Amino acid sequence: MLRRLHPHQPASFAFTPANLAWAKAQITKYPEGRQASAIIPLLWRAQEQEGWLSRPAIEHVSSMLGLAYIRGLEVATFYFMFQLQPVGSVAHLQICGTTSCMICGAEELIAVCKEMIAKTPHTLSADGKFSWEEVECLGACANAPMAQIGKDYYEDLTADGLRALIGRFALGQVPLPGSEIGRYAAEPSGGLTTLVEFESGRRQYNASVQLAADLRDTIKRIDGSEVPLLTPWLGKVAAVRPAKGEAVEPKPSKGKPADASGVTVQESSAQSKGKPRVDGNAPNATPAATPEAKAMPSRIAALPAGQAQKPVALTAPRKSGADDLTLILGIGPKLALLCNRLGFYHFDQIAAWSAAEIAWVDNNLEGFKGRVTGDKWVVQAKILAAGGTAAEAEAAARG
Repeated sequence: MLRRLHPHQPASFAFTPANLAWAKAQITKYPEGRQASAIIPLLWRAQEQEGWLSRPAIEHVSSMLGLAYIRGLEVATFYFMFQLQPVGSVAHLQICGTTSCMICGAEELIAVCKEMIAKTPHTLSADGKFSWEEVECLGACANAPMAQIGKDYYEDLTADGLRALIGRFALGQVPLPGSEIGRYAAEPSGGLTTLVEFESGRRQYNASVQLAADLRDTIKRIDGSEVPLLTPWLGKVAAVRPAKGEAVEPKPSKGKPADASGVTVQESSAQSKGKPRVDGNAPNATPAATPEAKAMPSRIAALPAGQAQKPVALTAPRKSGADDLTLILGIGPKLALLCNRLGFYHFDQIAAWSAAEIAWVDNNLEGFKGRVTGDKWVVQAKILAAGGTAAEAEAAARG
C-alpha cells in the first residue's frame, strides 16, 4: 500500500511542555551519537498529541534528533502504526482482519464500523469523532476477534459489543481495555485448567490493562500535569520544563530545495556547524548541578597572570534553577556538564563575559577549546537571557 502525506497540513507543530519533557527523557536512553534510535517513540508521542502524524510533526521530531527530514519520513511511512491523515477526534479503530480474527468474526466487526462510522476506511464519521481501518495481525490471536484503539487492545469482541463500545466512546466515556468476556490474559475462555495456583495473588487486571487503569491513559493521554511522565531509566519522574519562546515551523536548510515528495531536506550533523537545532527545543538537555557534575575531578589548567581572567563562577545554580545551556548552538550535554563544573549555569553569566573572560573559558574547556569564540556563545547567551528563542540565537551565531 502506497502511503503518502496528507495533502492538507497544519502550519507547524510543537510538543506540549509535558510531552517535550518526556521526549527529552526518551533521548537520554541512547548514547551520544545514537539519538536517532528515539525516533519511533517520539513520532508516536507526537501522534498521540495531535491524533495523527503531520509533516511538521515529522520534521520537528527529525530536527530534535539531528536527522535529515527524509529519514523521519522514511520511518513514518514505513510503519502502519503511524496515521498520515486526520483520524477521528475521539477514536481511531484498527480492526484485525487476519486469519484467526477473520475466522472468529472480524468481518462482523468491520460491518459495524461501516454501519456506525463510515463506509470506507480512513474516512471520518459524519461528526468527525471516529475513523477506522482493517489491519494485519496484531498478535492477540487467542483472544480473537479484536481491535486496537489508540494503544490498547479490546479483545473477544462481538458485533454488539463493538457497537456498545463505540456508543460509550461517543458519550465521552473511556471503557477499560481488555477482554469483553473478562479473560485475564490469553488463557482458555473457560478459565485455567492447569497452574491454577497462580490465580492467587495476582492483580485485578493483566499488566497492560492494569497500567491503563492506574494511569487513566487509554484512547487519549491524560494531561501530563495529572499523570506522571514515567522515566524509570532516569530513576525519577521527568521534570516538566516549558520550552522558551514560541515554536518555529521547520524550514529547509539554506540552499537546500525540497525534494520531489515535497519534504524539505535538512543538513546532517556532519555538514552543519554544531548540532542542527530548528525549533528551540534542544535535545539531550542535561540538568545542572547533577551528582556527576559535582563528582568530576578538577583539571583546570592554571593560566599565566595577565593573559586571561576567570569569570565569576557559582557553586550551584540559583533557586530558580539552571538554564538549559544546550539551547546555545555548539553546546551539547557533555559541554553543558563541563560548564556546570566550572560554575556556569545561567545565560546571563555567559552574556556578561568580557574578552579576557572569554579567553580564559576558551582555554579551559578541555576537549572543546575555542568553542566560546567559534560558536559566539556570548552573542547567543545575550539573546536567550533576554527571552529570545534558540532559533534566534542560532541565527545570530550563524550571521
